Amino acid sequence: MGAWESASGVTGEPVAFSWAASAVLGARLRVHGWSPAAQELLGYPPEDVLGTPVTRLVGAPGHYHGEDLPPATLGPEGLARDLVLRHRDGRALHLAAAHRPLPASPGGQEATSLLLLAPAGELRDWETGQAVLRALFTQSPIGLTLYDTELRVTWANDTCAREMAGSPERYRGLHPDELVPGGEILGAERPDGLRALVRGVLETGEPVIDLHYRGSPPEDPAGERIWSYSYYRLLDGRGRPVGVCEESFDITERYRAERRLRLLVRAGERIGTTLDPRRTATELALTAVPQIADRVAVDLYQDVLEGRAPRGAPHRERPLVRVASFTAPSAAAGLPAALTRDARPDYPESSPQARALRGGSAVLDPDRDAGEGLSTLAVPLRAQGAGLGLVTFVRGGGWPPYRSDDRDLAEELVRRTAVAVDNARRYAGEHQAAVTLQRDLLPGQLPTLSAVEAAYRYLPADSRVGVGGDWFDVIPLSGCRVGFVVGDVVGHGLRAAATMGRLRATVRALAQLDLAPEELLARLDDLIVQWAEERAAPEEDGAPHEETTGGTCLYGIYDPVSQKCALARAGHLLPVLVTPGGRAALRELPSGPPLGTGGLPFESAEVDLPEGSLLALFTDGLVEARDLDLDEGLDRLTRVLAGPARPLDRLCGEVLSVLPSPMTTDDAALLLVRSRALAPGSVVSWEMPAEAAAVPELRRKAREQLAAWDLDEFSFTTELIVGEFLSNAVRHADGPIGLRLIRDRSLLCEVSDASLTSPHVRQASMDDEGGRGLFLVSQTAQRWGTRYTRTGKVLWAEQPLPPAV
Repeated sequence: MGAWESASGVTGEPVAFSWAASAVLGARLRVHGWSPAAQELLGYPPEDVLGTPVTRLVGAPGHYHGEDLPPATLGPEGLARDLVLRHRDGRALHLAAAHRPLPASPGGQEATSLLLLAPAGELRDWETGQAVLRALFTQSPIGLTLYDTELRVTWANDTCAREMAGSPERYRGLHPDELVPGGEILGAERPDGLRALVRGVLETGEPVIDLHYRGSPPEDPAGERIWSYSYYRLLDGRGRPVGVCEESFDITERYRAERRLRLLVRAGERIGTTLDPRRTATELALTAVPQIADRVAVDLYQDVLEGRAPRGAPHRERPLVRVASFTAPSAAAGLPAALTRDARPDYPESSPQARALRGGSAVLDPDRDAGEGLSTLAVPLRAQGAGLGLVTFVRGGGWPPYRSDDRDLAEELVRRTAVAVDNARRYAGEHQAAVTLQRDLLPGQLPTLSAVEAAYRYLPADSRVGVGGDWFDVIPLSGCRVGFVVGDVVGHGLRAAATMGRLRATVRALAQLDLAPEELLARLDDLIVQWAEERAAPEEDGAPHEETTGGTCLYGIYDPVSQKCALARAGHLLPVLVTPGGRAALRELPSGPPLGTGGLPFESAEVDLPEGSLLALFTDGLVEARDLDLDEGLDRLTRVLAGPARPLDRLCGEVLSVLPSPMTTDDAALLLVRSRALAPGSVVSWEMPAEAAAVPELRRKAREQLAAWDLDEFSFTTELIVGEFLSNAVRHADGPIGLRLIRDRSLLCEVSDASLTSPHVRQASMDDEGGRGLFLVSQTAQRWGTRYTRTGKVLWAEQPLPPAV
């Protein structure tokens, strides 16, 4: 029996019914032919049924009668679902039957028909298999293509016909790489191409699974499609290769979705790693090229780069600055020259860029620019409704033009970038405010003093970290003495800068009280603890204040008369002392707790500073970094400072040539102080017993000394000051009394005694006999005050001298 074609109408469908029992029927349904399968199914040998009507085999009452068989129209394929025939052994068999006419034989013989019989259960299985085959051939989304041993198309299902936009005759006989001309294999290095790959499957039998192939289908030559291809070898019944089967599935949307997801994941990892808007823009360009563009250019408004809040002015009134641009090397030759960094782009009003800025939304230009073969997508950078800039994506001729899905992806990338740029803008504004505050709080220039020569360098922290709280100061004190301080506040940012200014002002105020270094640090520590307790109370919204407190400090007082320096530290690094001979080393000092600890004592040490000695005070940012160990940094600093004396400004430059490290993330402060001695003969002193009779004698000696200094014009006021100070000492103190005159940039009068009681100015009434002396001193002296020593106190007054003197 031959193959039986189904009624599906698909040419070449390999459907056979050769396993069914068959009988050829003539006139009046007499059996003319009886197949072995029919004998096996019903048990009748051919001689028992040939020539007899087949209707005699119908053996169940109530079923078909007479000489009629079920018409061929019963069932979807002309099959009777329940034909009951009698087996030779008497059993009733429920069969499925197909009754079809056969073509008339030449010579006009009687018409014949074909009766096919099969058990109903087997027929249902067969029909299920046929349904699966029909679905695979006509409905499955998987394309099937058969190649012969010459790798030419011999057959393809309906899906392939739709994919190739035409009937099989259009592509039958083509090779695999000719179905989608110009396609490329993705994700693998296969320089030999698709045809060689399929030939390898035919020759080796090794299948290829899920090969991604990109190309343009015939119905859309400008479009991009991605297919997943799988290949396996076909063998005949004897195991000989007869061709290759190709399974193809269009994964364009899945591939694009995965590509978008991968790109967004990469963008999340790479964009916004710093608080630098230029770096963020570069990260966007490097992420998007060549994934979705041949070139990406990022322009930011000037005010955004300066950290100012975006203005609501029209975009034409806000200048743009090109901050980043990157072009794929393979596409550079086909694109026009790009603007250089920091250039000011000027886009025509009709350009996609100008339209995007004007409308505040992405502008997609699907048509390639005439003469350039480019496709442009302009996306504005916006955050919280404010414009920050513009991103331009450009594709050359090797890409399909930008479409809506490209726009969605680009907008998501730009949205993430805008958040990072806005954060960078806000930080830049805060950083600039902190730098300005810090600059205003630090000394603009150091005072010119006779006791010391000083120079400094200050390097703010990297903008990514924030302004720190390092500070330094040089403070003139009474008696030609000088105080100097270096400190470091915990933390960075505006609060650290504000706390630094607060501490510096406090140190200056405490220094004017002529406190010893250890006493000054103790009071400063107490104040910081009080500040912390005050700020610990919650704000109105219930949230506690966040304020930077604590830090380290090194404070010293140098006396040019004794050429000694008292130093105390609160958790700070040791200073470097350079002797007049050029020998440099860290100067050991008693350790002290950091500021803000509270309740722990501080100690000071006295250091000899002969004229020409150098003392270097600094913060840890100068000598410590991620790539610089503290000991190594201190060693570098000591080596640079050692040697013959050099000008302090030059020496500061030499230090900065080796320190701090580029990897530092902290402020760096350096203060160099070189000691001086007062000119010979500029200091005179006397002692007297605590007796009133000695006062006129000391006044006379003071007058004579002023005459020797050619300062006769100051005799009257000096005698008045000396007389008042000595009288108070005689009246209220015990023990010896000392008088010292110092001629420096001003004239200083100092009276020392053993009392700890400080006099004060009082308002005397008309009938009071005394009480006016200190009032007169305050009116005649530029400054006056009291400082305490280990043996008592010193009253001092200062009178300015003319510059010529």
